[in-house]
Amino acid sequence: MARRAFLRSAAAVFPLARGAAQMPAHLWEGYSFGNGTPPPDRLDQGPFTIDQDAGWRTLVTTTPSTEHIRNYGLGLVGYTWEENGPAIPVRKGVQTLEAAVEQMASLPFVDVLYIRCDWRHVQSQPGKLDLHPVWKLTADAAQRHGLCFAFRVQLSNPEIQPADIALPPFLRGRVPLVKIGKLARNGREVEFVEPRYDHPEFQKAFREFNSLLAARFDGDPLVEWMDLMMYGFWGEGHTSDLPNPFPDYRTGRETFLEMTRLQLNAWKRTALAVNTQPDISGVGNNEVLDLAVRSGCWVRSDSIISEEPMQIEELANRPPELPAILEDGSLRQYDVRKIPVDKAGVNLRENAMLHVLDLGANYWSLWTEAANLEEYNARYPEGFRALQRRMGYRVRPAWVWQRKRMGATEVIIGVANDGVAGIPGALRLTLEMPERKFRLGGVLDAGHPHGGKIREAAFLLPPEIDSGQVRLHAELETKGGVRRPLRWACAQALNADGSFSIELARAGALGWLKGV
Repeated sequence: MARRAFLRSAAAVFPLARGAAQMPAHLWEGYSFGNGTPPPDRLDQGPFTIDQDAGWRTLVTTTPSTEHIRNYGLGLVGYTWEENGPAIPVRKGVQTLEAAVEQMASLPFVDVLYIRCDWRHVQSQPGKLDLHPVWKLTADAAQRHGLCFAFRVQLSNPEIQPADIALPPFLRGRVPLVKIGKLARNGREVEFVEPRYDHPEFQKAFREFNSLLAARFDGDPLVEWMDLMMYGFWGEGHTSDLPNPFPDYRTGRETFLEMTRLQLNAWKRTALAVNTQPDISGVGNNEVLDLAVRSGCWVRSDSIISEEPMQIEELANRPPELPAILEDGSLRQYDVRKIPVDKAGVNLRENAMLHVLDLGANYWSLWTEAANLEEYNARYPEGFRALQRRMGYRVRPAWVWQRKRMGATEVIIGVANDGVAGIPGALRLTLEMPERKFRLGGVLDAGHPHGGKIREAAFLLPPEIDSGQVRLHAELETKGGVRRPLRWACAQALNADGSFSIELARAGALGWLKGV
């Protein structure tokens, strides 16, 4: 089924209830979603003017690495399960699920694994989770290969209708199903149903399910993010050209705002991602999106080429500390025999994935067919390499200066970001000299340095520290104060722990030296 057959006017198809005005559209560029409270250990980030010092020296500079570097908050996403289930060879019975998951996790260019499944695959009875075996297989493979995984639980899945629905067995018969209309699929018309999400039985079960899911996975270091459980087909926030099952706009909007609040309140340490789907189905997506972004949710879109101009503007101009996750359902099997090549010699998969860089995004999804992905990478390697070199963020200590100030030594770090996206959270820098039990640390402003930019930060050392070797560590500080190690993306040598060594100059060597 085509995901994006959105040809009708939403205002004409879904008239608003009296007094239930929709949130007006606005440009995201220059728009304020609210500023967080500055952290207590915010580093001094300048300006660092000449009249503040009494002699300075450039100690070291670095250049960008071209290597594939894995860090939290970016990467190529390999699916172990999607809305149709596992990889095609597994569905055909010629490969086991275990082998398919391992094959995907073993691909050297895959950074994150991903599960997209139905509610029925996660819970079969009240009061407990019953995770499909793909969950343990995915988590185990991620741990073995030094990866993380992410997931979405779908409340509705058009791929399995009319034979089945996404709800767990114990909710069937207790939650009304509304016939919302017919769409052509595989050469025949299929009548689709949606649950009454506002029904008390659905809401009671959803509250419990969200709590169970958060108790199991919130804060799990293997989990990179969770997609918000949203309205409609594939959990994307729409039901294509078909109407929603609610009696009026207000009911749909309030239902999904409350379900969003429920998830935001339950997930304290794991990142949540909200789909930027326009409100074509009249269920309050604009309000849900605003609430989610103000609460620090990441943003995503399930297509990249056939998007509307508004959605592209939102993704490109999101708050810089929020990662963007992109995928595209067309040609998703990566079958090199079926991928057209344009007149410039660029295949259409590569054309799509390079638009990730245009949006300053962090992730590109690869879907389930590992064997095809391996063959594609061998035939067309430049697309994946381009993403590995620029997608997301890639930070390094581009300049390190030392200067005299207030009778002590000050070290200033100029952190460059060679990627296209901002930092997914706040960058924490630590300067230490273990043998002298010296350690200073603090954070940069959230999202800094932005993609392609530089942010400076200073450490005023204790008076007794004026020479010797110090180590510069980087960490990401993310939702809930979680700290994650970060590897510098520079061509110069790093220590085994990922830190960068800096040799301080003795006080007598400092002066007005340029070009050192």
